Amino acid sequence: MPIDSSKSLHNSQCEPCQGNAERLTSAQIKPLLADLDKDWLVDANSMQISRAFSVKGFAKAVQMANVIAWLGDREGHHPDISFGWGYCIVKFTTHDIKGLSVNDFICASKVDQLLGKNT
Repeated sequence: MPIDSSKSLHNSQCEPCQGNAERLTSAQIKPLLADLDKDWLVDANSMQISRAFSVKGFAKAVQMANVIAWLGDREGHHPDISFGWGYCIVKFTTHDIKGLSVNDFICASKVDQLLGKNT
């Protein structure tokens, strides 16, 4: 799914995929990653993007995980979330294609918008 250059990632909508989404190349990932908060990281195999958040206490970590889970459910693109006292880590990947799709970047951008972008 190509991104309309006149439309930002966080204003885009995830499209359902049944294994037919385009797996992004490193060259396609680079500009999309540049549109996200600087704390988003791509793993060595370009299979997922992740961001770690530091929070004060356990309740804030649970709240953050719940907000991110709500967003993923709303978009129909569900992240992997881990949390504990003082941290919440969110990871996006497109399991059907075993790699990254535009949906991962759309959702990451929406997380940035929802929780505040810290660039």
